[in-house]
Parts: sequence; structure tokens; C-alpha cells
Amino acid sequence: MNRKCYSLMVLLFVVTAAAGRVKSAPKQLSVVGQEAKVKKLAGGFKFTEGPAADNKGNIFFTDIPNNRIHKWSPDGKLSTFIENSGGANGLFFDRDGNLLACEMGNGRLVSINLQGEVTVLADSYRNKRFNSLNDLWIDPSGGIYFTDPRYGRRDNLPQDGEHVYYLAGDKKKPVRVIDDMVRPNGVIGTPDGKKLYVADQGGEKTFVYKINTDGTLSDKKLFARQGSDGVTIDNEGNVYLTGEGVSVYNSAGEKIETINVPERPSNLCFGGKDKQRLFITARTSLYWLQMRVKGI
Repeated sequence: MNRKCYSLMVLLFVVTAAAGRVKSAPKQLSVVGQEAKVKKLAGGFKFTEGPAADNKGNIFFTDIPNNRIHKWSPDGKLSTFIENSGGANGLFFDRDGNLLACEMGNGRLVSINLQGEVTVLADSYRNKRFNSLNDLWIDPSGGIYFTDPRYGRRDNLPQDGEHVYYLAGDKKKPVRVIDDMVRPNGVIGTPDGKKLYVADQGGEKTFVYKINTDGTLSDKKLFARQGSDGVTIDNEGNVYLTGEGVSVYNSAGEKIETINVPERPSNLCFGGKDKQRLFITARTSLYWLQMRVKGI
């Protein structure tokens, strides 16, 4: 064997041996609990939306066409919390246990106490009613971000477009914080109050913003090339968007998982005693899924 062939064989041996020592990258842990499956909790609705969890494990959600807010309790009991809900869509609980609701039909942001009494928090901007409030998130200071798109008829748009607003903790006057989206929809923020994720359903994109000390937004960045009806976040910083299924993105905007649901999901939230169940509203039903991660 000549020197050239011998050197080549040695090189191949070294490369092969080195390759054998290379370990594959660890597999991404699923956000879903081991062997967990999506389960149906209730059905027979027309269009479910806006799930929100209270601190007792109850889940409140809307049935928009039937103009109701329903309550599902951990014992499996389903009840009607509010009739004639003003076309309520997105829901969120404040620190005092009041249920805040985006009334699409009335164009109002309202607070509902446990007795069902309604207080209007905001119903207009620059003396014109809102379009059709859709979704909301409450920041650590008690300020409220809410989206105001318009679905259906658009020939009588009250506002000059479809925008996002912020109502500070003093609840005095809403300010417009986003005015360059096609049709804003789902919204969620990080628990430290530093970042806000807003889905532009009309533009088929989701953006992330820096939240400034006065509640205004800056440093807009594209987060995902996917719009969404609903948005939530887990304790690992993963962001959940709804579409054909539930798409899960890590904090860097990389899609890491897809959760399939029997019906097309509209919105979602974490709930349960340990905040380790993902509740999903999907067309005519309410579903849940046991998770490895937790809500925040």
C-alpha cells in the first residue's frame, strides 16, 4: 500500500471515529403532558370564545351568537353566568376577581362582578364608540390592553380603522397604542409587564412590543408569520396561537409544536388548580388538555 492510500485510510478512520462520538441534540420536550389527549368538556354551542380562569378553577367562556357567558366548574357542572352579554367575546379576570369582557355588540369594555353587575370601563375614543372590542390583557399595574377590530359589515366603521388601545390603571381615558395593523385580534403580555404580543389576524402576523413605563409600546418586532384569534403564554415563555390547530412558539419565535384539536380553535387559556390544564374554545365546544408546562 502506498503512502497516499495509507494516509487516506487513516483520515477516514479518524473521521468515522469522531462521528461516532458526536451526540445528537436533545429532543425538544413537549409542552403537553405525557400521553395526554385533548378531551371535550362541553358542546352544543354556536361559537365559543374568550376562555378565562378564576382562582377556584372555574372556566368562563362566551358563546357569541347566543349572547351568553358560560361557566364550567371543576366538578363538570356547566351553567350560564350572564344572559344578554352584549355579544361578549374576550374575557379576563382582574386581581379583585371581577370578570372583564369585550362586548363586541355594544362596543364596550366592561367589568362584571360575581353578582353579575356590569360596570362600563370604556365605550369610546375621541367621542366615537369603538368598533367591536375583541380581546384583552391586564398588565401588572392594572392597566388594560384591548383590541378593536371589525368583523362582518365594515361600511359603518365607527373608528377610523382597526386599532389597539390601553386603559391605564386609573381607568380614566383610553389611549391608542397601535394604529398600523390590518385587523388586530389576540393579545397577551408577559407576567413582568415588559412585553406585549399582539396578533394581526388580518395581516397574518403576530408582533411583539416593548411595554414602556407609561403603557405605550415601542420596539415593534415580527414574532411569527401567523395571525391568531386567541393568544396565551406559559411559564417557560412559550406563546400559543390558534389557527388550524394550536401552534406553540418559543420566546425566540420558533415554532416548536402543534396541538391538534377536533374543531378549529378560537381561543385558549391555562387554568385548573395548578394552572396546568390548557382550556380551548373551538367552534361548538370547550376542550381541555393536561400540560407539562403551566400557565402564569
